[in-house]
Amino acid sequence: MTVIVSLDRFAAETLRTAIGPDTDILDSLQDVGGHLASHPAESVIVVAPSIDMEAALALAESLRVAKPHIGVVLVRQRVDSTLLAEALRCGVRDVVGDRDLAAVSHAVRRARELAGRMRQYSDEDLREEETRRGRVITVFSAKGGAGKTTLSTNLAATLADGGKRQVCIVDLDLAFGDVSIALQLFPAHTISDAVPLADTLDVSGLQALLTQHSPGLFALSAPLEPGQAEHIPASLVTDLLTILRNQFDFVVIDTPPAFTDHVLAAFDISDVVALLATLDIPAVKNLKLSLETLELLNYPRERWRVVLNRADSKVGLDINEVAKSLHLTIAAQIPSSRAVPASINRGVPIALDEPQHPVSQAIRLFAEQHVLPAAGAGHAAIPASLRTDRRGLLRRKAKQI
Repeated sequence: MTVIVSLDRFAAETLRTAIGPDTDILDSLQDVGGHLASHPAESVIVVAPSIDMEAALALAESLRVAKPHIGVVLVRQRVDSTLLAEALRCGVRDVVGDRDLAAVSHAVRRARELAGRMRQYSDEDLREEETRRGRVITVFSAKGGAGKTTLSTNLAATLADGGKRQVCIVDLDLAFGDVSIALQLFPAHTISDAVPLADTLDVSGLQALLTQHSPGLFALSAPLEPGQAEHIPASLVTDLLTILRNQFDFVVIDTPPAFTDHVLAAFDISDVVALLATLDIPAVKNLKLSLETLELLNYPRERWRVVLNRADSKVGLDINEVAKSLHLTIAAQIPSSRAVPASINRGVPIALDEPQHPVSQAIRLFAEQHVLPAAGAGHAAIPASLRTDRRGLLRRKAKQI
């Protein structure tokens, strides 16, 4: 059920055309308490532009504590970053413009879905949920063009398996992330919108920043502007990943080709680090340096998985010799195919578009052998004190990466 609160009856009827006919309309916020008492199944409250902003935020803040499953969708004549940040901080589920009825409909639908998921848990289930930990998989390569985003998006789609599991892919390439493009997403919010919420970040606030791609698959997109990356602290990344790990079965992280503080924050919380390379000398050299850096920083070797992309390329390098020089076995070999860039251009992961394609099968085999078997067990996160030591050590001794 959904209720619209509006002083303007005509505007309320317009909103109802976008939301659905089974929507009640209230004339003031004072009527909300009585309505909720007589309608315990209510899940979404849409606050129209005619309602005072401060009163609307006060309502959201009170419901955030008293009835956290109820989502407040704020409709305004003008939406900017300041308004969005303040609203999300107060517990508003989403903020949309009054002229974009499609966005209003989408926001209400998302709020209903989240309310449904929150309602399905009893108090005992919630306590169990707080202790449950999904697995975090970080895909990394110190060389650009290795195919990190392709592996990340297809691995996430494979793990979601049409909704059988809940998976979130996080685009941690904060300056030039391509996850949204690869999945053909048009995110209303990105990871940069979490910055104003840093001190009050919780599940409902983070859920509002996610974009759903398909059943079971959600994305936390990179900022739309490269300059926003410098305003996102590594500590926020740690908080975001911690919340996501407790809400999703799997969190897949796409990364930039550099050992940034944000990437180290991902490594600290990861159960599996997929180290990607191609069969060319620069890529293998960078992979070897990456392994040496991870060893220097004392990241556990049992979490590393070396993945060769375009592994069937005839370029004069022998895979067995590469593995021998790295002193590690190759966990997965993904073949090259023209179908991969074609799927990227269509915005559909090849794992979904052609599940029987050799590339899709190779990624599925990697998931089955190195991600799914230990699902639910998880490794302990790196202690906070050691994380600080690692970053200092990296800056001092590993500047060559």
